[in-house]
Amino acid sequence: MPSIVSARRSAVIPRGGAFAALEPHELAAPVIRACLEDAGLAGDEVGELILSNALGAGGNPARVAALAAGLPDHVAGLSIDRQCAGGLDAILLGHALVQAGHHEVVIAGGAESYSRRPQRSRTFADGRPPEPYAQARFTPWPDRDPDMAVAAADLARMQHITRAEQDDWAQRSHALASLHEARRAEEIVSINGAVNDSFTRTLTARHCARAKVVTGDITAANMAVAADAAAFVVIVSENIARRLHTRGLSLIAGATLGADPEQPGLAPLPAIQKVLTQAQIERTDLFRAEIMEAFAVQALACMRGAALPADIVNPAGGALAQGHPVGASGALLVVRLFHALRCGDGIALAAIAAAGGIGSAALFEAT
Repeated sequence: MPSIVSARRSAVIPRGGAFAALEPHELAAPVIRACLEDAGLAGDEVGELILSNALGAGGNPARVAALAAGLPDHVAGLSIDRQCAGGLDAILLGHALVQAGHHEVVIAGGAESYSRRPQRSRTFADGRPPEPYAQARFTPWPDRDPDMAVAAADLARMQHITRAEQDDWAQRSHALASLHEARRAEEIVSINGAVNDSFTRTLTARHCARAKVVTGDITAANMAVAADAAAFVVIVSENIARRLHTRGLSLIAGATLGADPEQPGLAPLPAIQKVLTQAQIERTDLFRAEIMEAFAVQALACMRGAALPADIVNPAGGALAQGHPVGASGALLVVRLFHALRCGDGIALAAIAAAGGIGSAALFEAT
């Protein structure tokens, strides 16, 4: 079975911050090099680099990142875009390539720069001027393709999750992230001097009450801020893992499924159920669960819908206290699990929702 033998990330920095001048490949390259160094592997042993990126200018940012990291020319690089789920999907795809025998070493993860995202415009056949847009289409039906914040507000109303509950979860996320700041140091590669997630702060009920309302009960305090970051893991074959003699993670089960595009926040639930069923694992068997916090209501709805105990969900905080670097966010969950599980035994779950109603989930255990 393949193993994840190293996992690192950059700090997560809100757009316009310390990473504002960096392109995605400039965020990715130092993290890739640190992953290889941690694993004790040379660049010429790498067969493929899979990079998730959702906001970039296209092309093949994985190839650019591979060259920037000093990987040999034979590493072609594979770029994927499944929005928020892309970083986790990159890891699932990398695992499948190693398991199938196509490569012995694959680096997989994501890199995103909200700060340097290009301006996008739609063109028209009738000669009208191009029309700028901020969000790509995720369905062919305008009336079934809601803005993510609007969908989150609808979810809160549908599930009767109050603003107070969402604000409490946001405060919890910041408090736990602050408490575990020192432990996260081993995850982070210093880039431009940034060694901590700069958005984490003391968030109080008073701050939440004064937060700008985005729509409905969704506010600037209970939704994740747009951010820049990179996160990667190294996946190796069983033969390489035996040679390295290192502790890591094995993937028990992984799934990515489509769901109702009008309720993207609930999309992880079918994927979570599928991986638990595949692995024949009960929720009570889980040591830890990392659930994406693009919105507090999303995390709460997924935790409750999947019947996960609250004390195992995001015990060191989540994206509400860090930020949401779209294409890298799924990989950030796995980096966190890697460092949590390498110090002990247990089975852990990572789950994330993406625009358009796509959910990805994976189960991991320490090897």
